[in-house]
Amino acid sequence: MTQQPARICILGGGFGGLYTALRLSQLPWEKPEKPEIVLVDRSDRFVFTPLLYELLTGELETWEIAPPFPEILANTGVRFCQGVVSGIDIDERRVQLQDGPEIPYDRLVLALGGETPLDMVQGAAQYAYTFRSLTDAYRLEEKLRILEESNADKIRVAIAGAGYCGVELACKLAERLGERGRLRLIEQSDMILRTSTDFNRESARKALEARGVWIDLDTTIESISPDGISLLYKGQVDSIPVDLLVWTVGTRVASQVSELPLKHNQRGQLTTTTTLQAVDHPEIFALGDLADCLDADGQLVPNTAQTAFQQSDYTAWNIWASLTDRPLLPFRYQPLGEMMTLGTDNATLTGLGMGLKLDGQMAYLARRLAYLYRMPTLNHQLKVGFNWIAKPLLDLLSN
Repeated sequence: MTQQPARICILGGGFGGLYTALRLSQLPWEKPEKPEIVLVDRSDRFVFTPLLYELLTGELETWEIAPPFPEILANTGVRFCQGVVSGIDIDERRVQLQDGPEIPYDRLVLALGGETPLDMVQGAAQYAYTFRSLTDAYRLEEKLRILEESNADKIRVAIAGAGYCGVELACKLAERLGERGRLRLIEQSDMILRTSTDFNRESARKALEARGVWIDLDTTIESISPDGISLLYKGQVDSIPVDLLVWTVGTRVASQVSELPLKHNQRGQLTTTTTLQAVDHPEIFALGDLADCLDADGQLVPNTAQTAFQQSDYTAWNIWASLTDRPLLPFRYQPLGEMMTLGTDNATLTGLGMGLKLDGQMAYLARRLAYLYRMPTLNHQLKVGFNWIAKPLLDLLSN
């Protein structure tokens, strides 16, 4: 009787999940050993999230940063299944999908990412906008369009959280709204970009100041209403009117993962070994936002797209090694620097080798090229790269 090939089920098509699938498809499997690889995601598109901001300013189009999974996975042998995960049975090794089939697995990759919690403040779930997915970007775009078409002299926007997402959004929205925009960045701690480098923080502060963004530090949002927010500063509560509140604070592990009978940390993230496997369940691999991971040197790795990108390589290799009786490799995180967009034609970056520090247009160009290189397939890189070169030339000729 012929033995069935192993099935690898990957849940989540972000950086961690998609790049793991692509790397698995490229590894040197012997023909009888080649497994079935199934990628599951609720959306039909991969989203290159670091470039999501550019949709709001019209710098990029959806097809450039969000290609469909079937297009990316063509000729890779990876099977894509669009669906929402409703349950995971780790004893029976089965994944349940809402309104879909059960998927048995021999190896499971958990890369479902995180969710933005909206139950931290009264009114957030009803009135706040999030910015994590393509759907979020479309929803925010529609709200901005309605505000821009109104007769209001001012468009008042508040952004909760002065981390990377909050700062990048503030710069982009300030440029989009121009003179009509009244942007307010609200941060609970005493500085913006607390985990960033001094150079990037100072570049961001200057960019925000140049765009007229008001920064409220040491300030807490107490509640949100349809047309305003209540702020707590030094023991005093002040209510201010806003037309739009974007919430960028916090990340929560999806309930399908936090409820699994596995070892978790206090934030609900799965505790992994250095080989990115769940404790006591070596057939389960976890990476990205939902993983609490110490690398081979004992350092706690940050939950960023850069980390998920690196972990995908190790995850694919270690799955291959576990199915072909080879030694697994401990994950080694390599800090490759930070890049942020600070408006159109403006960015900042540090640490891409030799202590490099750049801001302004050169950083903007370097950031674009670095992200072009990290796009999922050579075919997509070529299409996007050609468009980035051709578009300015066509605009020049049309004028």
